[in-house]
Amino acid sequence: MKILVINAGSSSLKYQLIDTAENKVIAKGLCERIGIENSKLTYKPAGKDAYELVQNMKDHTEAIKLVLDALVDPQRGVISSMAEIDAVGHRIVHGGEKFAESVLLTDEVLETIESLNDLAPLHNPANLMGIRACKAIMPNTPMVGVFDTAFHQTMPPEAFIYALPYEAYTEHMVRRYGFHGTSHKYVTLRAIEMLGKPAEETRIITCHLGNGSSVSAIKGGKCIDTSMGLTPLEGLPMGTRSGDIDPAIVGYLARRMGVSIKEMDSYMNKKSGMLGISGVSSDFRDLSAAAAEGNERAELALKVFAYHVKKYIGAYAAVLDGVDAIVFTAGVGENDRGMRERILTGLDYLGLDVDFEYNRNAPRGEEIDIAKPESRVRVFVIPTDEELMIARDAERIVKAL
Repeated sequence: MKILVINAGSSSLKYQLIDTAENKVIAKGLCERIGIENSKLTYKPAGKDAYELVQNMKDHTEAIKLVLDALVDPQRGVISSMAEIDAVGHRIVHGGEKFAESVLLTDEVLETIESLNDLAPLHNPANLMGIRACKAIMPNTPMVGVFDTAFHQTMPPEAFIYALPYEAYTEHMVRRYGFHGTSHKYVTLRAIEMLGKPAEETRIITCHLGNGSSVSAIKGGKCIDTSMGLTPLEGLPMGTRSGDIDPAIVGYLARRMGVSIKEMDSYMNKKSGMLGISGVSSDFRDLSAAAAEGNERAELALKVFAYHVKKYIGAYAAVLDGVDAIVFTAGVGENDRGMRERILTGLDYLGLDVDFEYNRNAPRGEEIDIAKPESRVRVFVIPTDEELMIARDAERIVKAL
């Protein structure tokens, strides 16, 4: 099947056309500045040069139309007509408790997603715009929604309930949801294959480490805990997000600084994390370079990040009653060999025996195992592929129609 994968933001739209039979990307690209002057389409067919078109797009419907025009273009296109697109898979950030798996996007489902907008006010409305734009132009093509939160819906209540008055959960939907679920699911499935054990016998800790980061505990192929919470702010310190903090800090700083709740939200989400500690950057590459030059705050930021990842690994090993594999994925997890070494050093008590020499010279962009053959715990580096996971889910649902 040929599946068009859409990830719509408020003023952007990422897309990939994937051939699921061969697990390959046929074309991909990005629409930027939608609804803003000087909108731009980037289009990259597989094996060919990228093409850019600066043309105003007043809304997501116009953006989708430009994408489809590029895909069927006589010179640059990769398909002969829109009829070759078997389905569209849409990334949706928040499914609340309503969606524990990917679903066909009916009008009723869209209404339910809209009712969850308060849980993801920056993302869900944008995702819905992308869906409705596709429906307007491709009314007869099946649409499938794939939720970032769905994979984590197998968590037991003791893992997802916060110690607040119970009405916060029943009346206001306050609980741990978790994010990056599509990535955690993809690398979990790959790790199970690499372990060569029945899924129900596996205990895996997946570390999605990038500008946004999360760790999940996976038992028998199902998530039983994850570090992000009601929002992606909880858990690890990240590029610009604070991660776990004493909640009283918010009120304390708001009073001291004389700022509003909205301003504090920005402070915690956009000015904290690695950027806040280092004062240098939210990019781990910049931090590593600055630390190598003697910047003590950059070094501290890296130590803080590694410490918290290590702490979550230890906690989740306890929750899982042991661990068979630890998985590193996403930008930092896949590419930052030094950060992997910081995190893994000292975890030999779990049964790890890491080949640090191999790790320091390990290839990038490949699925590898950086544990020594005699290690009781495997340490996999698995490049994530959320778009392929979305395409596969869309294919599975459409085939069942």
